Amino acid sequence: MAVTERDLLERLRASVADRMAAHAGGDRLDAAARRELAQRYIAEELDAHARQSLHDGQATLSPQLEAQLAAAVVDALTGAGLLQQLLDDPDVENIDANGCDHVWVRRTDGSKLMVGPIAESDEQMVELIRRIATEIAIGDGGQGEERGIDRNNPHLDLRLRGGYRLHAAVSVCARPSLSIRRPTLIATDLAELTARGMMDPGLAQVLHAAMVARLNIVIAGGTNVGKTTFARAAARAIPARERLITIEDVFELELYDPVAHPDVVAFQARRPNLEGVGAVTMSALVRAGLRMNPDRVIVGEVRGDEVIDLLKAMTQGNDGSFATVHASSSAQAFGRLAMYAVQAPERLALDASAMLISQAVHMVVHLGQTRDRARVVTSVREVTGCDGRDVISNEVWTPGPDGRAVPATPLRAATLDRLEAAGLSARTIDQVGW
Repeated sequence: MAVTERDLLERLRASVADRMAAHAGGDRLDAAARRELAQRYIAEELDAHARQSLHDGQATLSPQLEAQLAAAVVDALTGAGLLQQLLDDPDVENIDANGCDHVWVRRTDGSKLMVGPIAESDEQMVELIRRIATEIAIGDGGQGEERGIDRNNPHLDLRLRGGYRLHAAVSVCARPSLSIRRPTLIATDLAELTARGMMDPGLAQVLHAAMVARLNIVIAGGTNVGKTTFARAAARAIPARERLITIEDVFELELYDPVAHPDVVAFQARRPNLEGVGAVTMSALVRAGLRMNPDRVIVGEVRGDEVIDLLKAMTQGNDGSFATVHASSSAQAFGRLAMYAVQAPERLALDASAMLISQAVHMVVHLGQTRDRARVVTSVREVTGCDGRDVISNEVWTPGPDGRAVPATPLRAATLDRLEAAGLSARTIDQVGW
């Protein structure tokens, strides 16, 4: 945008901002009403600018430029500002801003590139984050709610309309930092992930049968490898009649569907307020969920003492429950679960933790990335027991040359019987090579 156009944009933005600030009751308008008001005022300002240009004998703005200016002003005052075009781009998956002008995006094809600034200055970037928190964030009750970020509250976690997940930080980093993750493949299933190359058809059919057979599964992997997407897809195999309780730190699973999953209660943990009270932990939510007649309990990401309540649920009638966990390999997932268990208030010993894990978990599915950054299933383990502090397992699918899982050790006969009873065909077993 040329300098004169930039000056005009700033002048229009300031004028509309002043009019909105002076509007009676403007501070009580919801986000939709504020946007409508901004659109009306910018239209009036652009009309006044056109009349003045004609009076002065100057060329008027083109319709395309007027539309561009109007969208920029409305987004700046009521939306996500210069971020909005990135949020509206369906091919953008992640946005990371290290200051206002050092902005990276990762696209759905795995490519990463640097884009233009999201604000004129770091100070404007912080104001943008605050406005997003106030106007387009989704609160506990599904409505926008004001959340502060400053030196005393340097971190901010939000879920935005459209399911975006935002994390921002100020004062604890050299420049304000912002990361936004877009949910992908909300209504997908294992067949679609197979078509996208995440796994081979035989593995997808085995995992589908494992969900139907109510095996307890841990989905493991690093950051941004598709654990939540895989969890959603796996959940599509669960019969619609079942009642699901989901527990998350931040809402991401979004399993409710009027046809596929009509009976879902979604819990979200809550951090303490400035006085240090009001926290609701993941562990407390797991215990609460068990009192709500669940058929399955699903934990979005295990990262603390909630692991003990989840493992107990898996061994006490809530078969078919599953969770995600950060781990660099399928074998490491057991160590992560044990670490959380021994650090919990119950202070389980390592051998007791191993026994509980081996009794609760049937399978671990590990996700990773190939060298070209494709997201794939890399490994599947079947738990077979424990030996002292160690959980014993067979790696039934192991990483192949390109990182994708390939068949290795056969599943145990008892497990295959359960999967066949759940619909896995003998032909699929033959194709896998067992």
